[in-house]
Amino acid sequence: MRVLLIGGNGFIGSHLVDGLRSGGHAVSVLDPRAARADLDWQGVNYRRAAYSDRAVLGEMLDGCDVVLHLASTTVPSTSNLDPALDVSSNLIDSLALIASMRERGLRRIVFFSSGGTVYGNPDHLPVSENHPLRPISSYGVVKVAIEQYLLMYRQLGDLDPLILRPSNPYGPRQVASGRQGFIATALACAREGRPLQIWGDGGAVRDYLYIDDLVALVTRAVNGSACGVYNAGSGIGHSLNAVRAAVEQVTGRKMRVEHLPARGYDVREVVLDIAAAGARFGWRPSVGLEEGIALTWRRDS
Repeated sequence: MRVLLIGGNGFIGSHLVDGLRSGGHAVSVLDPRAARADLDWQGVNYRRAAYSDRAVLGEMLDGCDVVLHLASTTVPSTSNLDPALDVSSNLIDSLALIASMRERGLRRIVFFSSGGTVYGNPDHLPVSENHPLRPISSYGVVKVAIEQYLLMYRQLGDLDPLILRPSNPYGPRQVASGRQGFIATALACAREGRPLQIWGDGGAVRDYLYIDDLVALVTRAVNGSACGVYNAGSGIGHSLNAVRAAVEQVTGRKMRVEHLPARGYDVREVVLDIAAAGARFGWRPSVGLEEGIALTWRRDS
């Protein structure tokens, strides 16, 4: 199968390149950044350009069987700073992508939404796919809007979209920017002896999914014809304080913590119900939190 990864140079995308290539797929990548140096790109058709470049996008779509849409110019902590930019660079460009696919009769798209933001503060845990969508960040609002357009075009008979809502993927190659990827940031702080900044009291609960488990789900989904919306998480919640303790246990290094004021756009708790993905794809995550942190620590050290 000929697969185009839009945003394939990022953390998740680079691991999907490995997984899809190992599965025998012909992989192309469209990304505005130079190809990262920590991955062997042999056999990959890599094109450095933004997917907002309509001419380049059209060339990459020609002859493609399935599109994996991972690109985003924002993260939850930056999206509220300029919602208009968030809409123009993510929603509008995604609609242009959809239009280009429809022009070519290309139906299959796998969209990476967000299991951590689209639900807002949930009414109950774990959160299933039919929970009301009440995002509290522009990032989540835009993800929901893209989902709705994809589902609209499915209803109209134009697309066969699969929407995945990953929780908080982590693992090797994740950039420790402090903006996203708490585990990567915590490991970097432990390695470098820097204090770990935690917004709030550390009681916020997240669902962390090791990257290999997410790749296993995506490779199964790409090979099938399933449409609709599926959560992708571990199904287990861990507080930021618990993650910090696990990092200290794995690294053997006591960490200094700086607590900063809680942020209004941060969801208090989210744990995903992953029963639907398990039933549809025969998939279940196999790497626990401490094991995943240890694997990341060893592979990134």
